[in-house]
Amino acid sequence: MAFRDITQKRADDQEIRRLNEELEQRVIQRTTQLEEANKELEAFTYSVSHDLRAPLRHMAGFSGILLEEFAPTLDPEAQKYLRRIQEATVRMGRLVDELLTLARVGRQAPNLQVTGLNSVVEEVVSILEPDTEGRQVNWKIAKLPFVECDPTLIKQVFQNLLSNALKYSRPRNQAQIEVGQMEVKGQAAIFIRDNGVGFSMKYADKLFGVFQRLHRAEDFEGTGVGLATVQRIIKKHNGRIWAEAELDRGATFYFTLGGLESAQLQTEAASVGAQR
Repeated sequence: MAFRDITQKRADDQEIRRLNEELEQRVIQRTTQLEEANKELEAFTYSVSHDLRAPLRHMAGFSGILLEEFAPTLDPEAQKYLRRIQEATVRMGRLVDELLTLARVGRQAPNLQVTGLNSVVEEVVSILEPDTEGRQVNWKIAKLPFVECDPTLIKQVFQNLLSNALKYSRPRNQAQIEVGQMEVKGQAAIFIRDNGVGFSMKYADKLFGVFQRLHRAEDFEGTGVGLATVQRIIKKHNGRIWAEAELDRGATFYFTLGGLESAQLQTEAASVGAQR
C-alpha cells in the first residue's frame, strides 16, 4: 500500500512538473506573440502618423493663403469656415506629433544617466512660462533626488504632468502646483499636485488610455495621448504611475522609477512647511 502511494505521488509530481513546463512554454509563446503585435502596431502608428503630416501642411498652407490673399473678396461666413479649417488642422497636427512621440517612446531603449530631478523640473517650468502669463501661479517645488533615468524621457513626463496641472487649474484665481517626494507603501514616489478642477475617481481607469479624455474639448484642449505616453515612459523605467483626485478639488499624480529607492527619500517636511 505504501509503495503504491509513493509511486502515485511520484507520478503526480511528474505530471505537475510537465503541466508547469507546458504552461511556462505557453506563456513565453503568448508573450512573444504580444510583443510582436505591439511592435507591428507601433510601426503602423508611426507610418500612418508620419504620412499624415504632408497633407496637413498643405491644408494649413492653402487655407492660410486664401485668408491672406482673398479675405477682402470672401464673405464673413466663408472666412469663418477657413479659420475653422486652420484650427482643426492645428489640432490634428498636434495629435499626429503626439502619436509619433508615443510610437518613438515605445521603440527606443532608455539612455540611462544619473540625473537631478530638480534641474529637470526647473527646465520644464521655464519652458511653460508662456502658459503662466497673466495668471497667478504659486509653484512649490521640494528638494528632489538624483536618479538613474533617461533625462529626455523624464523631461517629457514632467512637461506633460506640469502642463496638465497648469491647464486644469486655469479656472482658479491662483493656481497651486506642488512637486515633491514621499513614501507610498514603502516605495519612493514623486508627486505633482494641483488645485484644479480634478476628476471623479470612478473614471480613473481611463486616464492612461489613448484618446481617453475626462473633460470636454470645449472646456480644456488636449488630444488624449499625453498621459498614455507618460505611462509608457514610466514603465520603461520599471516604475508605475497613478492618480488621486476629487471633482473640483484638484488632482495628484504619483510615479515611481526603478532607480528611485526609499533610501533616497530626504526629509523635506521643514522646508515644505516653511514654503507654506
